[in-house]
Amino acid sequence: MKKYNVGIVGYSWAAGAHIDAINRTSLAQVTAICSSRGLDSKEISARHGGNIRCYEDYSEMIANPDIHVVSICSYPALHAKQAIMAARAGKNLIIEKPIALTWEDCLAVEKAVKEAGVKTCVCFECRFSGQLQTVKSLIEQGLLGKIHYAEVDYYHGIGPSYGQYRWNIKKEEAGSSLLSAGCHAMDALLYCIDSEVDAVHSYSTGSSHADFAKYEYPTSSVSIIKFKNGAVGKVASVIDCLQPYYFHFHLVGSEGSLLDNKFYSTKIKELNKNKWSELSMKLLDSGDVSDHPYLHQFEAFFKAMDEGREMPLTSLADAMKTHELIFAADKSAEENNLK
Repeated sequence: MKKYNVGIVGYSWAAGAHIDAINRTSLAQVTAICSSRGLDSKEISARHGGNIRCYEDYSEMIANPDIHVVSICSYPALHAKQAIMAARAGKNLIIEKPIALTWEDCLAVEKAVKEAGVKTCVCFECRFSGQLQTVKSLIEQGLLGKIHYAEVDYYHGIGPSYGQYRWNIKKEEAGSSLLSAGCHAMDALLYCIDSEVDAVHSYSTGSSHADFAKYEYPTSSVSIIKFKNGAVGKVASVIDCLQPYYFHFHLVGSEGSLLDNKFYSTKIKELNKNKWSELSMKLLDSGDVSDHPYLHQFEAFFKAMDEGREMPLTSLADAMKTHELIFAADKSAEENNLK
């Protein structure tokens, strides 16, 4: 029998991926779901396996002493309030990105978590992908040398074909292009550049296409980040593009470069400097949450919980650094757009 019971709040696209991944881990299973849609416990249990109790009252679900972890898969505007409530109820937390839609609310979540002493996992799951793990390994082995320039860009046209489109177009529900989706690129940049941020300067714009013109905020942004170690990075968050999903990486270092799944390094003798060498890794090439590496992330989280420590790579403390930079970038873009 698995050790940790998980309650899910929200029952949509992301929740389905969370349920599947959690149930496939070695230590946890989903035993409760809270949704305003009035779900039938028998039907949901048959669909996902196990014995799942369905709630409509979130307070009632988090009052259940048999639930050890709450996974927050609701609308982003609800994340902060629900995370704070769960932390105060003594529940460990899995929080879908973003943590909140304002920096003040992120700080409030952080305060509640620290006071309650609960463990956290924020869904910047791309850090657990084969692509980012391979890239990080190349960096740590010194094959690229000291990185002085990096581009990590997120291209994903979130139009009417996506269920989230109906609320994602609203500023009060999604916040910005970066908060909505491009946060994965910003987080990946921070994962690759091991340095504190010195400054950020951003601009934003949007598409005139009828589907994307419905957004209440600029759907494309570009941010230039200066790091305290001297490196410079660039992050584009483009959710109004008409093209296949593309997560772009270009890292330039003192001993080599990496471009998506290709690299060159002076550290490996006899490589042809006029030709890229290819890395056989699975790329981040889909915006479908069913393709995201939640299983690896959640397995790491539950194992860390079991050992009484914070999880690696994507704890609340890690995610706060990314969110702080995102809010600073959005503020810069807003101020620059007013000039």
